Amino acid sequence: MKKIKYIITIGLLSLGLISCKKFLDVEPREYASDELTIIDKNSAETALNGTYRALAATNYYGTTFQFAIYLQGGDLGWGDSRTVNREFIQNNVRSDNEEVANVWNAIYKTINQANHVIAKVPAVTDAQFNEEARAKIIGEAYFIRALAYFDLARTWGGVQLVLNPTTDLKEKNGISRSSLEETYAQVLSDLEEAEKRLPNTTNRVRATKKTVWALKARYYLYRQNWAKAEEYASLLIGDNAGFALQKPYSAWFASNALGTPESILETAYSPVIPNNHRNSWQPPANGGIRSWFPVDNFVNMINDPLVGGNRNVLVAKTATGLWYGNLYYRNPAVDPSYILRIAEQYLIRAEARAQLDNPEGALADLNAIRDRAGLAPSTAVTKEDILLAIENERRFEFAFEPHRWFDLVRTNRAAAVLNLTDPNKYVLPIPISQLIIDPALKQNPGY
Repeated sequence: MKKIKYIITIGLLSLGLISCKKFLDVEPREYASDELTIIDKNSAETALNGTYRALAATNYYGTTFQFAIYLQGGDLGWGDSRTVNREFIQNNVRSDNEEVANVWNAIYKTINQANHVIAKVPAVTDAQFNEEARAKIIGEAYFIRALAYFDLARTWGGVQLVLNPTTDLKEKNGISRSSLEETYAQVLSDLEEAEKRLPNTTNRVRATKKTVWALKARYYLYRQNWAKAEEYASLLIGDNAGFALQKPYSAWFASNALGTPESILETAYSPVIPNNHRNSWQPPANGGIRSWFPVDNFVNMINDPLVGGNRNVLVAKTATGLWYGNLYYRNPAVDPSYILRIAEQYLIRAEARAQLDNPEGALADLNAIRDRAGLAPSTAVTKEDILLAIENERRFEFAFEPHRWFDLVRTNRAAAVLNLTDPNKYVLPIPISQLIIDPALKQNPGY
């Protein structure tokens, strides 16, 4: 891989952390922009804050990455005048779709910011910078890079592995795509590096060792390493002091809640740096544009007390009869985006246990989620029925989080559920704008 010089321009950075309470180990500070490379403890912290801001940016976990994924899952319709994004709902996305390019660029920007921290912080000389603080900053950057490559892998397949910082995204041109196996191997390598450096503490807006374990559980689920998925999910579920399912279901997000024990990792915003996701969910009556909305079939099911239980709080209806999703509702728009929740760990472990022929353990975890939703225990008996029950529970538990589409793809259920029989459509196309400027890139088959 070619070596490249690195300097980074860091704009106005802030994690927008308001209401930082006991769940925070460190309260990140705001820094002014400058043109300097990382030269001391303060500029290292500035660069790391910039990496978190990139993760939470509009085209990544702020909005676009999420809607590009959950629009493909079959439960949402398109309500905006921009017809191009109906391509996601139709599972027929073109390579010139601008949102695909926006997400691709946003994720690689996040990787580049992490690369800058990983490459430069080890060499910083500063009497105020002890080794514990240095290791923590580097570990957080490794975690964010792992998450970014994980998202690239499950969205596009094997991608370019760019592990050195650049001054321009175009500088990654000429690097061939790695295989899917190689890309996932990089994810695991970065998680291992993060785990070695991070403290075993609880922080719901910054990566710690526990955050690494949560992503490892998800990683091993996708890789079908059931024993490892169960092992890492159990570490989070067993941490009763740090994480717990909140009752009722709405308690982890309603009434302006932030950083509840439900959350393992959520992004943070402020009135100055808002989460624009709210605008796309809320209807005009609430000051939004309702770019997408839950379809009638989904609305009927989540409002069925035997299916959705008390999760029907995720939807609401205007006086004129328009249904809309209500996970993002705050004004000003400081809603977190939820990246990792303890509920996912229960359902990861349930699925892993079912695959390991432990139906009692699987049902115990599944029923913990159902109980929180106000539902009776599952009546599933066979392995196949339990796995289907877990799939359905994930559908409603994470209705407006980017899981449904990925779940159907990774379990080979997209054909049966969505009638999508072309496996080429299970990944997005490489943006044509990238293919034009980088001859080393090859398009995914079928596009």
